[in-house]
Order: sequence, then C-alpha cells, then structure tokens
Amino acid sequence: MRDDAETVPGGAPGGDAAWRMITLVVMGLLGAVVLVALILTLGEANRQRDRALQAQAHSYDVMILARTVSGTIARSEASLGRYVISGKGQQALGQIYFDQWRLAGTQLGRLERLTRATGEQSARVAQLRNAYMRRGEELSLTALSTTYGKNSQALARYYASRSSPTLTAIDRTLDEIISGERALLDARTADAMRTVDRSSRIAGVLAIFGVLIVLGALVLGWFTLQAVGERALARAEADAERERAEELSAAVTQATDELRVQEAKLRQVQKMEAVGQLTGGIAHDFNNMLAVVLGGLELAKRSVAVDPAAVTRHLDNATDGANRAAALTRRLLAFSREESLKPEAIAAAQLVSGMSELLDRTLGDAITVVTRDDARGWQVRADRVQLENAVLNLAVNARDAMNGRGRLVIATGTATLAEHQVDQCSAGEYVTLAVADDGAGMTPDVVERVYEPFFTTKEAGKGTGLGLSQIFALVRQLLGAITIDTAPGRGTTVTLYLPRDTAADGTGRTAVVDIAPPEPAAAGLRVLVVEDDPRVLTATLGALEELGHHGIGCDAPERAAGLLAAHDDIDLIISDVLMPGQTGPEMIASLGPQYPHIAVLFVTGFAGEANASEFGAHQLLRKPFTLVGLERAIGRAMAEDRPAPPQQIAAE
Repeated sequence: MRDDAETVPGGAPGGDAAWRMITLVVMGLLGAVVLVALILTLGEANRQRDRALQAQAHSYDVMILARTVSGTIARSEASLGRYVISGKGQQALGQIYFDQWRLAGTQLGRLERLTRATGEQSARVAQLRNAYMRRGEELSLTALSTTYGKNSQALARYYASRSSPTLTAIDRTLDEIISGERALLDARTADAMRTVDRSSRIAGVLAIFGVLIVLGALVLGWFTLQAVGERALARAEADAERERAEELSAAVTQATDELRVQEAKLRQVQKMEAVGQLTGGIAHDFNNMLAVVLGGLELAKRSVAVDPAAVTRHLDNATDGANRAAALTRRLLAFSREESLKPEAIAAAQLVSGMSELLDRTLGDAITVVTRDDARGWQVRADRVQLENAVLNLAVNARDAMNGRGRLVIATGTATLAEHQVDQCSAGEYVTLAVADDGAGMTPDVVERVYEPFFTTKEAGKGTGLGLSQIFALVRQLLGAITIDTAPGRGTTVTLYLPRDTAADGTGRTAVVDIAPPEPAAAGLRVLVVEDDPRVLTATLGALEELGHHGIGCDAPERAAGLLAAHDDIDLIISDVLMPGQTGPEMIASLGPQYPHIAVLFVTGFAGEANASEFGAHQLLRKPFTLVGLERAIGRAMAEDRPAPPQQIAAE
C-alpha cells in the first residue's frame, strides 16, 4: 500500500507537466485559432470596406454621368434652338446639335453599362433611353423643318417641344436614377457598416480568449485601430465626393442659365442680320424689276404718238417685269413656308418633260439628258414645286458625280410592291422616278450616310449635304421610299417610289384630266368686291366693268352683310383674304349659312396667316392677276355646285 501511495505523489509532477504541456498545446492551438479567426475577421472587414468603396465610386460615377447626359442634352437642344432661329443659313449650328445629341447617346450607352448589374436602375435607364429616342424624333422633326426652310413651323415645333412630355420624362428619369443611386449607396454603406460592426464584435469575443496571448491581443488591437481609421477615412472621402457632386450640379445649373441668356442675345443679333440681308436682296431685285416696269411705261408714253407698234413692245416689257416681280414674291413666300403647299395630282412623265428647259440650262451642254416614259399615265399626289426641286437636286448631284460631263437618264415607270418589299412601303401600286448617271459611283460606307443632314462628299463650299436628306423627308412624307443602286466605277441610280394617286376616278385607273381652261362666266353678273385697299378695290371694279360685269365696292368686311341685305341679286362675292378686323374666310364663314347660293372667289397676295383648308372648296386667285386670269377664276367660281337662289326657288 505504501509503494502505491508513494507513486502517486511521485507521479504528480509528471502529470502536471503533461497537463501544462497539454494546456500549452491547447492554448497554442486556441491562440492559433484566435489568431486565424482574427486574421479572417479582419480580412473580411477589409473586403467589405473595399466593396463599399467600390460601390461608392460606382454610384458617384453613375450620378456624375447622369448629370453629364443632362448637360449634353441641354447643349444639344440649345444648339438646335439657335439653328432653328438662324434658319438654313447657319448649318454649323445644326451640326453642333447633331454631334451633341449623338454624344448624349454615347454617354447614355455608358450609363446602361454601369447600371446593367442593378435591375431597378437598369429599368430606369431603359426608360431614359426610350424617352431619349422619342425626344430625338421630336427634335429631328424640328431640325428637318429648319433644314427644309420651314422656319415658322420649326419655331412652333421647337417652342412646343420645350413643354413636351418627353423632356419632362427625361428630367424625371434622370432624377430618379440619381435618387435611386443615392439610395443604393446608402443601403450598401449601411450593409458594409453592419458587417464591419459584426466583425468587430466577433473580434471582441475572441480578444477575451486572447488575453493569455498578449501578442495576439496587441495585434488584434492594432488591426482594430487600423480598421477604425480606414472606415473614418472612407467616410471622409465619401463626404468629399458627395460635396463635389453637389458642386458639379450647381455648376451645370449656372452654366445652363448663362447659356439661355447668351442664346437670347444671339437670337436678337441673328434677327437683325437676317433682316438686313433679306431687305437688301429684295430691294435689289425689286429695283431691277421696277426699273423694267417704269422704263417700259415711260417709253410707251413717248411712243404713243410716233410709233404705235413700239408702244406694244414697251408695254410687253413692262408686263414681263411686273410678272417677274410677282414670281419673286411667290418664291419668297414659298421659301418662308408662308405660302401653303398645294398637293395636286401630277403625271410624273409630264412633270419631267416640263422641266427639260430648266434641266438643260442648269446642267450645261456637256450633260446629255435622256428621258424615258414607262409610267402609262399614272399619277402621284404631291406639291409640284417640292417634286420639281427633288428631281432638280438629283440631276445636279448626278452632274457633279460625272464632273460635269456624261449621260443622265431620267426614267418614269410603274411598280406593284408587296408589303415592305421596298423599305417600309405598304403593298400597292407605285410610280417610280429614277435618275441614273454614269459617274464614279459611291462606296458602301458613303451610301450608309447619304441621307444624313449636312453630310456631303463635295468640296468645301460646293455642297450643303441637305439635298438627299430633303428628298428623303419628302418621300417619307408621301409614304413612299427611295433606293440607291451604286458601286464604284459603274455610276449611280436613285429611284423614288411614290404611291399612285387613284382618287381621280375611284377605280384604280388613271382618270382623264380635262386641262382645257374653264368657260368664261356670262356677262352681266352682279359682284360684291370686299377689299380694304382702295386702290386695289378701284382696279378690281374697273376690271369687272371691262369684263361686262357690275361691281359693288365694299371697303371693310363688316359692311358686307349690310350690302348683301340691300342687294338681293348679287351673284358672286370676290373677297381679299387678309383684312383688318376679320379675314375673308372668317367673313364668308359667318355669311355662308344665310347666302349659300352666292358663289365665292378669294383673292390674295399673301396666304401665310390663313390656312389653305379655311378656303374650303372656294376658288383662290393670286395677286397680281390679269384680266384673263380674273375672267377664268370667275368662270370657275360660277361653275361650282351650290343651291339655287331664293328668287328662282320661289318662281318654281
């Protein structure tokens, strides 16, 4: 028993050493575990911090890019405004608008890539893209209206577009993107903070077990202090980035306000320049024409007694000068789009043949023009001036492609197309108008851009890049299409597909058009002439008397009702269009229900403020007019269908 008792005390030191060893091993293992746990915890905290910083940087990139898109769109629209105001003369402004709008699209693409991983933001950017595309279509219509010279229409569209829903949608969506990104930034920052806080708590728990390991505690404390410092630094950087974004937003707002002020000043300067140039040009041309008129009249007066034959010649020269002045006025009204477009049924082959003299004079003797008519008399419905300008533009482009020497073929034909067989054309019958040259041809990359406004392959000063874009807009307006067949070395053929006008006879076949002038009205008509200009009123009454009619003068539209009541035998009303107080169409609209049996003829030299649709079915005679023109217009007006006079109904 004693031996056993001795062995126990003797074995105690060895057992303690073993337990100490085990304890040391366990503590070493625990220290290693704590150390590894601390390292892992701090590593995760660092990764969360890095992700938070990356998320912050990403969010600031999105917000700054959104502000940049807004600023680029604002600059593009401001350039468009200056282009609309300046008209076709400042094509560089149109180019600036186009470049800035395309740059906004590029920036929008970068915004789509940045928000691709965020579903909600990606949806907002998609909405922004849709609003951007719709806004682009609105602004392109305004730009094209200016490009085609429709200044008043372009201004109306531009000012209407300032309150367009698409502009509101773009601003609202940009604000939503920025607000959403700020919310994402706050959420991500909060999540990172929670993760770091959780890591800190775990580290605190582990620090209790690491008290026995001083080195571990010191290292843990050092890492903890470092993590706290980095978080403070990240927070300071985030605050600095936020302040910088706010400063950038304020700078963009201030720049926009300054741009609007400068735009208003530039608009006034351009107005004065345009008025000066237009006034000088018109004065020069009219002085030339008035010199012809006055010179012819003076020579005629001197020749009355000595050479009657010379009187006729001098009067003819004066008449020609007056007609040229009238033609200049019509061209000015058409250029400013104050004169309404007049769609009509046009036989394409007859239009081309009627332009032969103009084409020969424009293209020169070195160009051989060949025309072919395979259109079988089919007609299109369009404005004659616009269609003639399209043919002339294509012919001039062909001449330039042939360097002024070659063979030009203008062919008209027919085509029956299936749905979308050519571009976006609907199924049906089409008149084709093709202009072919044997010039150098075009490469595929040039063909892809020929319809872009301001794009041209000609030398500086020899082309505006607007010809084909105008033709493209005209064809689309008529619901047709345009194709280009070309290759380097084999020339170019441009073909217009224009819908056939079958409304003439309602059967799909071309109606026979009676082009004979109307029969003059029978003499002895009683005509009420409403004209506010006393000289024009006197001249019109004299012309009616010369034609054998009895005229009754009315110098104000307000007096017309009283004169009609006093004269119940009036057959025709000849009215000016624009008069003080009331326009001619407004006067007729108020008198029409009481006097539906009286024929109406409108006379005007300016139709800009009266829409052509307001004339209804009544005839329109342009000033200045001749006796023959007045006689034919009266004949057409009297030939219109209308109710019988009350006297005739009572007699029956």
